Amino acid sequence: MQTHRHADRAALRAATAVVGVGTTEFGNFTGSSADDLGLTALEAALADAGLTTRDLDGLIVNRVSSYEVVASRMGIEPRWSAQLPAEGRMTGVAIQMAVLAIATGVASTVALVYGNNGRSGGHTYGGGGASASAAAEGYGTNPALTLPYGMTSPGAFYAMMFQRHCAQYGTTAEQLAQVAVTLREHASRNPQAVFKDPISHKIYLDSRFIVEPLKIYDYCLINDGGVAMILTSADRARDCAQPPVHVLGFGQQGQLRNSDFPPDDFWREAIGTAGQQAYAMADCTRADVDVLMAYDNFSPNVLFTLEGLGFCAPGESGAWIQDGRIGLRGELPINTSGGHLSESYMQGWGLNVEAIRQLRKTCGDRQVHDATIAQYLCAAPVVTSVVYGAQA
Repeated sequence: MQTHRHADRAALRAATAVVGVGTTEFGNFTGSSADDLGLTALEAALADAGLTTRDLDGLIVNRVSSYEVVASRMGIEPRWSAQLPAEGRMTGVAIQMAVLAIATGVASTVALVYGNNGRSGGHTYGGGGASASAAAEGYGTNPALTLPYGMTSPGAFYAMMFQRHCAQYGTTAEQLAQVAVTLREHASRNPQAVFKDPISHKIYLDSRFIVEPLKIYDYCLINDGGVAMILTSADRARDCAQPPVHVLGFGQQGQLRNSDFPPDDFWREAIGTAGQQAYAMADCTRADVDVLMAYDNFSPNVLFTLEGLGFCAPGESGAWIQDGRIGLRGELPINTSGGHLSESYMQGWGLNVEAIRQLRKTCGDRQVHDATIAQYLCAAPVVTSVVYGAQA
């Protein structure tokens, strides 16, 4: 039975491909709803793929008002649709669902639509209030247990995690600075990035704390924007306007027990499980990954991702990322768009689009030379990973 399950997963390798991606500008767009932004991105993705709404028979939406509104406004009549919760961990889930829908024949071409008007809408994630609590973003299922102790935001959650990492392994602020400094360098080469001005280690270290030990440059950017992706079968993908980027593998592992509190292992076990699932399905190893898109809602998450995937031993990530290793010409370029820290916080969607663009080799000054395999991983209470390949 176990062999049969493995065979089923192997059959999904490169069975589907991303054929269209679209993004809006990122920033503050007063008067634009999340629906408006998501639909603008979808129009761009359709044009990118050389398709029309008549080609779509599947629809997954995230952080917009509803699948019904999106379908009605775009004139889509899907035979299969789904709407996922707003948390960023759902991005990888949505991509996996699209692959499974196409592979099982319930849909042939699926649009994934995301819209976020968080900045113009005044959305906050700290300091109290329903939308500001850690629980509202899924970190903590019982605010009564966490709010009295100052755990009022995901930032507090990650600050506690990094503080533990420092105490347990000797990780330093000087080491963590490399994440923010490197990703800002990548963003300086990205016309879409919100923040492009370079920052030095000194600028980082002199910046103010938000929740100690995390500083302002360790936090993602709340912005407005939309992202869309279009997936179809590998056979249909050959007829689309862009060279297909195949979904080679994916994995998912929840770590939800006691999720009111930061996990002792920094999600290491769940990251490793999801990563190995994705590698096995893709028939590759982490050594084959040319570019990594790590969910950087807060900069320590990059460290936790590297350790969980086994790029370095537990506790060694702070030292491992030094000396240009995660830069564009380094051993493992990470978040080449600038990621959530400097491009925009699109809850993983922008990172997946950047993976596709890297494998299409359309990233201009930030292009990673000879990139053929890209991996996305979101470290969260539901860990997801997707491995993409430029060739099947």
